[in-house]
Amino acid sequence: MVVSFVCAAALGNMQSLSDAVLEGASGAVDLSISLLGMLCLWGGIMNVAQESGFTVIISRILSPLFKVVFKNVKKESPAAQAISMNFAANLLGLGNAATPLGLEAMKRLQLENRNKSSATDDMAVFVLMNSAAMRIIPTTVAALRSKYGSASPMEIMPATWICTAASLFVGITVSKLLGRFFRRPERETP
Repeated sequence: MVVSFVCAAALGNMQSLSDAVLEGASGAVDLSISLLGMLCLWGGIMNVAQESGFTVIISRILSPLFKVVFKNVKKESPAAQAISMNFAANLLGLGNAATPLGLEAMKRLQLENRNKSSATDDMAVFVLMNSAAMRIIPTTVAALRSKYGSASPMEIMPATWICTAASLFVGITVSKLLGRFFRRPERETP
């Protein structure tokens, strides 16, 4: 921003800079409002799923996978349920709706952490898994592509499946390997 201001002042293009700033701010507000509706809808659906017990069902379905990935998370614990809902939201491409679920999962994992000053291996794998964000339906990206005039906003699905699956697999594999080499002894904090 400073460089843009200095260049605009030096070249006498302050009006162009002002126009660009106003256009960018207007575009950001427009984009935020268009994504807000989708975020509210899916956030509400996730709350209904939690209240109805659907999170427990999803947690049970995903438990064989999570048993391999998360060694210290019990099958029907609150942490497992929060991780399952975050994973499901990411699978549906609801990155914005997945964020509060991810924060809740991390809080619950921290409650089970004996050493509060250090992240557990499960916490590190969860952050990695949440960052890789395996997607079946890239909802947010498709909504953005549609908003900006794409004739076929869902054509990115196969590429999304390959890229997110590969990044998730490589990330978890590397995390597990490095976890074996750099494991610190766990100690309880007072």
